[in-house]
Amino acid sequence: MSEVVSSEDLKKFESVYHEQLHSSYVTQKAQFEYAWCLVRSKYSADIRKGILLLEDLYGKNDTEKRDCLYYLAIGNARVKEYSKALSYVRAFLQIEPANLQVQHLETLIRKKMEKEGLMGMAVAGGVIIGVASILGLGIAMAKKN
Repeated sequence: MSEVVSSEDLKKFESVYHEQLHSSYVTQKAQFEYAWCLVRSKYSADIRKGILLLEDLYGKNDTEKRDCLYYLAIGNARVKEYSKALSYVRAFLQIEPANLQVQHLETLIRKKMEKEGLMGMAVAGGVIIGVASILGLGIAMAKKN
């Protein structure tokens, strides 16, 4: 999930995709390879673009559904859309329940959700404590006067 595409690969597949786009016919192979690179980019805008291309491909392609599901799960997890990522993992496991790679991906996504959920609660708790402290200080100051 943390693998990042090389800039050379991204440029190569981007070039092929845009050449085909310019000629008004993009093959499913070119679209998949470009999307595959984008979801492994270090930039969230690229990842989101890759997700859109994969979603489009998933809707119109019967042969690559399995690979699309896998990289849709990866892409969504990388942009912290964990619920969506898990839904793609579950869909993949419906097709291939014994796939260890996808089972491992599901575990990683759940761990990230737990970690970030706990961090989110800690931040929210800190904000609440801070607000309560300020209110308490304000009340104490008002009573003093």
